[in-house]
Amino acid sequence: MRLFVGLGNPGAKHARNRHNIGFMAVDGIARRHGFSPWRRRFQGETSEGTLGGERVILLKPATYMNESGRSVQEAAGFFKIAPGDVTVFQDELELAPGKVRVKIGGGIAGHNGLRSISAHIGNDYRRVRLGIGHPGVKELVHGYVLSDFARDDADWVNTLCEAVAEHAALLATGADATFANKVHLAMQAKGFLTKDEDGKE
Repeated sequence: MRLFVGLGNPGAKHARNRHNIGFMAVDGIARRHGFSPWRRRFQGETSEGTLGGERVILLKPATYMNESGRSVQEAAGFFKIAPGDVTVFQDELELAPGKVRVKIGGGIAGHNGLRSISAHIGNDYRRVRLGIGHPGVKELVHGYVLSDFARDDADWVNTLCEAVAEHAALLATGADATFANKVHLAMQAKGFLTKDEDGKE
């Protein structure tokens, strides 16, 4: 069994925030693969289905970003899911828009959602880092991540979420590098990434 966690903030006013691309990604997985309707539990919302022959629980914490770990710990504890079987979809300032990286463990790079999760279940979970770009100045980061994607961003954001959903079974079966490569190729085919951006860590 796998736990796929999308990070974001609850409520309609945050729905299109850059910080909520993790929510958008798991919503896309649920739609594409016919997962069960969302239901409220574990201080969040869950949806269940199967990817690559593996049972997968999707989770969107409703605790706000800074307390995401409480929801993740509750769900992982209930299903007895080890940190190594938890995958977190997060916004990543240090990657160009549309780039994706997958890694297990490592630093949290100031991401409050990851900080909370690591505090509650340890650091050995998988992160799917979804590039949103950087505003260029540290002082602008807070407002940047909590503001909506620009209208011009809609095409690449939708393409990215669709590609993540299409290839999500690769994450469920541990084929992380293949997943990242497939998503990269999908973004490249639509002209959102250049050929020198090879999708490697």
